[in-house]
Amino acid sequence: MSLLKRWLLFFCGLFFVALGISCIVKSMLGTAPISSTPYILSLRYPVSLGSFTFIVNMMFLLVQILILRRQFPYIQLLQIPMTAIFGCFIDLTMYMLSIVTPALYISKFITLLIGTTILALGVTLEIIGNVVVLPGEGIVNAISCHWNFDFGNTKTCVDTGIVLIAACLSWMYFGEIYGIREGTLISAFFTGSFSRFFIRHLSYIDKNGNRIFHLPFTSFEDTAEEKPSYQYH
Repeated sequence: MSLLKRWLLFFCGLFFVALGISCIVKSMLGTAPISSTPYILSLRYPVSLGSFTFIVNMMFLLVQILILRRQFPYIQLLQIPMTAIFGCFIDLTMYMLSIVTPALYISKFITLLIGTTILALGVTLEIIGNVVVLPGEGIVNAISCHWNFDFGNTKTCVDTGIVLIAACLSWMYFGEIYGIREGTLISAFFTGSFSRFFIRHLSYIDKNGNRIFHLPFTSFEDTAEEKPSYQYH
């Protein structure tokens, strides 16, 4: 798969992740864990959710550099422009969904599920593209690699920490908890499962061990130069 195609998949993934986060916010049942702290800050200060997403993620990038120091791969400085684009996508999708105001709980729940599904699709495209990670994933990778922690457990701890910070900020600013509800738990629990489903149906492993994108119901001969020997993960 060409580098151009990988970057195209990555940018599509960025947009879908942003759209998924905006849908979850619009459901009024909580926010995605990674966006919970920026969301609370955007409620308190006259700065957009996308802008605070960029600011918080730059703090994550700084922590990566402090942890890894000379081992920090300079290619990951691309996280800066990618996060800026990601923040713009969040503000754009929040504007696109400005007319979405579900009133009934069932409509809120459906909006939440749609957002979680779109978020998982975006994460899948980023994984298949495999060109650069965003700071939210980069900090998890830095911690797990530096101290030899399990990546999955580390991600759970980091996400939990972000949600706890958001809860503390919300209580400090407003005297009650905003943005952290059942939707936060549902998003945290199902995004990974949905992503695994999409990865299984939108990609395969070629004979060189590379993950290749392909559309469902298409033959591998139509999506690659060589027919691969593959296995699903």
